[in-house]
Amino acid sequence: MSEPVGGAKATADAPAGAWGLAPQWLTRFVARANAAMLLLSMLAMVAACLVLTASVVLRYFLHVPTDWQDEVAVFLLVFVTFGSSAWVQAQRGHIGIEALAGWLPASVNRLRWWASDLISLVFCGFFAWKSWTLVHEAWTEGMTTSSNLAPPLWFPYSLMASGMSLLVLQLLVQVLAGPRSREVGS
Repeated sequence: MSEPVGGAKATADAPAGAWGLAPQWLTRFVARANAAMLLLSMLAMVAACLVLTASVVLRYFLHVPTDWQDEVAVFLLVFVTFGSSAWVQAQRGHIGIEALAGWLPASVNRLRWWASDLISLVFCGFFAWKSWTLVHEAWTEGMTTSSNLAPPLWFPYSLMASGMSLLVLQLLVQVLAGPRSREVGS
């Protein structure tokens, strides 16, 4: 099984793919960004667990109110979800329907995977663009949540937008690599 194009272990020696249109500097940048975001996502997951555990201890054992923990945990989990999405895509770890994979010839499967990446690129590009418009709107209008903590909404929106933007770059690397960049069975 080969490493995915633009995956976390991509190096300067990684194959450029069938078309060779994926620049090596972009492939390396995305791979490094994916690795950094994965590490930060793991730390955010641990932080979310610590926040929720502290909340339980503070509320039920020390009788200290904690009305902030839900938002903090949700913000951390938003980062985990969107921050690690490009790394998951590089590993081809997203849920896929492979019912046809066994019935189609290898060349058709590669084309199907490439078309799926292209469609995902278009959708995620639109999603990233709309996410950045949410960040701008929340920033310029000073939007906050309705809780007592009232953190600014541009913060979680920017976590979502940056994660989606990295996913778009990952998909772009995969699309530019071409349909032959993925081996059958990987």
